[in-house]
Amino acid sequence: MVIKDGVDYASLDGEKVNLLFLIAAPNSEDNVHLDVLARLSEMLMDEAFKNKLIAAKSKKEFLKIIDEAEAGKLEENEESVQFPRVLAVTGCPTGIAHTYMAEQALKDKAKEMGISIKVETNGSGGIKNALTDEEIERCEGIVVAADVQVEMDRFAGKRVVQVAVAKGIHEPEALINQALDPNTPVFKAGEERKTSGGGGKQSIGRQIYKHLMSGVSHMLPFVIGGGILIAIAFLIDTIAGNAGSSAFGSVNPVAGWFKTVGGYAFNFMVWVLAGFIAYSITRQSKGALAVGMVGGFIATQSNFNILASIMGADYPYEANAGFLGGIVAGFAAGYIVLGLNRLFSFLPKSLDSLKATLVVPVLGTLSIGLTMYLVNTPLIYVNIGFTNMLNWLANNNLTILLCALLGGMMAVDMGGPVNKAAYVFAVGSLASASATNPSGYIIMAAVMAGGMVPPLGIAISANLFPQKYNKSERRDAYVNYVMGASFITEGAIPFAASDPWRVILSSALGSAAAGLFTGLFGCQLLAPHGGVFVLATIQPSGWTILLYLLAIVIGSFITALMLGILKKNHANPELGKWKGINFPWTKK
Repeated sequence: MVIKDGVDYASLDGEKVNLLFLIAAPNSEDNVHLDVLARLSEMLMDEAFKNKLIAAKSKKEFLKIIDEAEAGKLEENEESVQFPRVLAVTGCPTGIAHTYMAEQALKDKAKEMGISIKVETNGSGGIKNALTDEEIERCEGIVVAADVQVEMDRFAGKRVVQVAVAKGIHEPEALINQALDPNTPVFKAGEERKTSGGGGKQSIGRQIYKHLMSGVSHMLPFVIGGGILIAIAFLIDTIAGNAGSSAFGSVNPVAGWFKTVGGYAFNFMVWVLAGFIAYSITRQSKGALAVGMVGGFIATQSNFNILASIMGADYPYEANAGFLGGIVAGFAAGYIVLGLNRLFSFLPKSLDSLKATLVVPVLGTLSIGLTMYLVNTPLIYVNIGFTNMLNWLANNNLTILLCALLGGMMAVDMGGPVNKAAYVFAVGSLASASATNPSGYIIMAAVMAGGMVPPLGIAISANLFPQKYNKSERRDAYVNYVMGASFITEGAIPFAASDPWRVILSSALGSAAAGLFTGLFGCQLLAPHGGVFVLATIQPSGWTILLYLLAIVIGSFITALMLGILKKNHANPELGKWKGINFPWTKK
């Protein structure tokens, strides 16, 4: 049914409804009506299609418009799956937001350009929509928008554009055009590319960041799983009334079980970090993975260096190189394996399997053992210095300033290098924290609060100041309530991309305030991820949870108010009854 002038239908956006559909389908297990509804909903997202239906002069014309659109959609889907002109791969360190935002941006832009595309995602749940050999062979160009190591040798002989995942979100059209450009260089196996997509080697800083983030992305499941189980152990002991015990977290048998299992998972953190840094450096060599994990394990050992028994009580043999040692071990292992592969490159190809199964594991493990023997001692002192620094900050009431700085960093690039640097620092602090030295727990709490603020602040701003946003932006902003509550900072990226300095400045101020108040209130977080879902584990128990929520709310409202002050009114916001809050200096 077409209602030219519209009818009030209590819609979510308050707009009148012009089209009504009645779906008649058999009452069967196949749920045919759901398939019809899904296809119809997808087609109605096309504004031009919707307007054609409203303007139809007859039933015949109306049905013809639907038939043509449906046939076109089916042809497009079939072509994109079987013979895509462009292929793409997206991936980010956490494998949560950036990965899928880049995927959606590339798919949306390709659809707009009339170009078929297939996107493989390297997310937290593994590789989805994997590219096949036949698709790679038939495609005209490939876009790799990833901040983690991607299997590249399969693209040998094809035009490849290799960039950071952020460019996949912000510049999809340029990347697609570059992939189809005959002048784009053909990729060769073993080749490294600039992130801009040109030839030549990547910058050293870019390579280090990519390899480190590959290690971090594989480490996170162990950190999050183990950290949350340990946090639950403390929560159980708190409920059981054991909060003041010297064995807090293990007094209650159930709490002790959670802490033990969580500790097993958490202990893998440094080993996995080191192993997958090496794995990334060597372009996914299984031998490097083993060598790196051995190096990471050595970094966690307190008495590996035999000088412990010689140097006496002054030697800190109870300490270990920890998180920093794992990073050093990972890079050392990766380059050791690359060196061994080059050293034994004279071997014939028929002996390649011997090199991979015997030479690299044996000589690589021996080499990383000797390397860590030499560097473990100085790294132990560095790790002790890091702990002493946190203690000094706490003793001088300066932890709150560090919390404010790290909280603000979480909003600078919202999932980019600065954000990840703050998060990795917090995870390292968490690994060295304890009941007697809780600074790491406070820092972790500040970083999570800072990461939650940008999306929450934008969502609140869209409610308070709807005149600053168009209808589409307001709809997307409301989703940020869920993303912010889940500690997914990346929900703010589309808004930062369209209005960078206002959104980033407002977000950074709000995040810094949240971090500041978290430190001021002394909130401790033992879980490295989870947003509101791990609030029950906040320590000390009692009012601290409400104080932590208050810190997040304060930061979010600072961001929202800053956006209300700095952003200009939208030219055509299409508002309903609520016109928003207007400041005297805001243009009407």
